[in-house]
Amino acid sequence: MPDSHQIERWIERFPLIRNFSASHLQIARGTVHFPVLEANAVAYEREGPCADYLMCIDGRTRVFRMSEAGREMLIYKVVGGGTCVLTTQCLLSGGTFPAESIAEARTELAALPTDTFRQLMAESAEFRAFVLDDYTKLLSSLFTLVDDIAFAPLEQRLARRLLVEADAGGIVAKTHQGLASDLGSVREVVSRILGEWAEGGLVVLRRGQIEIADRAGLATLRGN
Repeated sequence: MPDSHQIERWIERFPLIRNFSASHLQIARGTVHFPVLEANAVAYEREGPCADYLMCIDGRTRVFRMSEAGREMLIYKVVGGGTCVLTTQCLLSGGTFPAESIAEARTELAALPTDTFRQLMAESAEFRAFVLDDYTKLLSSLFTLVDDIAFAPLEQRLARRLLVEADAGGIVAKTHQGLASDLGSVREVVSRILGEWAEGGLVVLRRGQIEIADRAGLATLRGN
């Protein structure tokens, strides 16, 4: 049984739960469990079953596809306060997970079993609206991903990724290989572009990280 502290952290991350009716709140509290994934642990394997609706309390997971040649393409990431919307797609369709998901850091999840998910979808307008809103965001993000792959040059996508990943100090704690995996490219090409940007004063390259030296200049490369 989950303890009260876990329940409170879950509700704090997902305030919609406070709007549940007393009966729906009782169902949710009585069936939710709280798995923890250590860094690099597998959340879902491709074509694996989806047993739970996952809500991320803390941490970060990455959802990606792997090509036959072994190249990885990032689809999206799930962070605290977010949900795995491909899991939602599985639960709604009754299919299997169409990608792979691993934890990038220690990740705490709230997991609602399939039966609970289906009951809340059928009976709770608040829960149903939340789930469908997230599902709509997935479709939007997938169209953006398709546009980027089909039309945006790699330099533009790399500039966007650096600006998104950078912390308040302008540090991107990623290797060249990690960035290449995010973008569906190869390390050699990403390293060449970063090297050119370093020579131009846009970035500073360090072991295992990149520092953005000229945010405004990099922003001109990212496009809209």
